[in-house]
Amino acid sequence: MPKLTLLDMTQDILSDMDSDEVNSISDTPDSLQVAGIIKSSFYDMIDSKDSWPHLRTLMGLDSATSAKPTHMKLPVDVKALEYVKYNKVKSGETQAKYRDIEYKYPDEFLDMVNNYNSDSDDVDLVSDYSGVTFPIKNDQGPSYWTSFDDEYIVFDSYDSAVETNLQNSKSQCMAVRNPSWTVDDSFTPDLPEEAFSRLLAEAKSACFVRLKQYVDNKSEQQAMRQRNAMSRKSWRAHGGIRMPDYSRRGVK
Repeated sequence: MPKLTLLDMTQDILSDMDSDEVNSISDTPDSLQVAGIIKSSFYDMIDSKDSWPHLRTLMGLDSATSAKPTHMKLPVDVKALEYVKYNKVKSGETQAKYRDIEYKYPDEFLDMVNNYNSDSDDVDLVSDYSGVTFPIKNDQGPSYWTSFDDEYIVFDSYDSAVETNLQNSKSQCMAVRNPSWTVDDSFTPDLPEEAFSRLLAEAKSACFVRLKQYVDNKSEQQAMRQRNAMSRKSWRAHGGIRMPDYSRRGVK
């Protein structure tokens, strides 16, 4: 099935339900309800599958400020952060040195940095956005990261001889983004082409239950077939996507 617009799917479902024809999703109360159910079905699909390769993206973290030199912000559309690298190039060096930054749980991270000697010249005291203060190193690039609030990524160190704070341009991250939704006739959901059959079938089944108060067996059978087909999907790129152990490294 080719990709469909929100209006295409709304018209298809209304036709199967023997409802009035529409030229826009805003034409009737039924068409607006159907469009809303399609949106709910879309996000149910997104949440039900751990790996949607088309939602994985390479990105940088947003820089914070020199007052919080090891804080960086996650972009708002990030659903999960898979891994972080940072360019730990030294002053005077020109060759990039991107290195993996290891995740630590917040309590592990605090246990580690609290062992730094805050009287030493190579240690700064910084305040988190919560107001809590802890030490960080200022003479080397970061080696560890954590997050206390799922909004800011906090690193253990920065190199003050190179930069006043960690930089977006020197970060490399693989993340899973949250797809957006627009209530518009021409909007096309952010799904692979082969997933549209399942979205239409799921939404159609839900519409019959919610708007007609009965289960349409044919629509439910189609939805089940599409769920099974998607679970067997083989991705062309190296047979699939290798995912990390979120229990140790992911922020959700």
